[in-house]
Amino acid sequence: MSNLFSTTYEGPLGTLTLTSNKDALLGISFISKIREEQESSPVLEMAMQQLDAYFKGKLQQFTVPLELHGTAFQESVWKALSLVPYGTVVSYQDIAIAIGNPKAVRAVGMANNKNPISIIIPCHRVIGKQGSLTGYAGGLDKKQWLLSHERANQSNT
Repeated sequence: MSNLFSTTYEGPLGTLTLTSNKDALLGISFISKIREEQESSPVLEMAMQQLDAYFKGKLQQFTVPLELHGTAFQESVWKALSLVPYGTVVSYQDIAIAIGNPKAVRAVGMANNKNPISIIIPCHRVIGKQGSLTGYAGGLDKKQWLLSHERANQSNT
């Protein structure tokens, strides 16, 4: 198994924990779970540079390599989330339809909740069918911030 690298990133949403192997980003979490010894990697450096550009309103599409680990269903949901355009929102139903399983709305919600790479895989762009903000691992205040940030910066790139 390859080495794991982990570091913290300080941004407008607080402290994020980033983890990678030598080839790809594995996770971004709002929960600070850093080990005592932090060790960066080129992948983590790239992710932090892209997060900086995103938070400055200068990046709408991340290109850092990702490595996802989930069930086939979860990975199909995460892939669909990655296709949601910057600054727009969709419902859980929209994602269920996009993956060809229109009755799997609750399962889509659970897969969304298990998204290991917040922000970059934009689960914050998923809202309730009636337009309400629904759960977000970082809290609804962070979800609202991300959505407002994207709307304000849609034409900046």
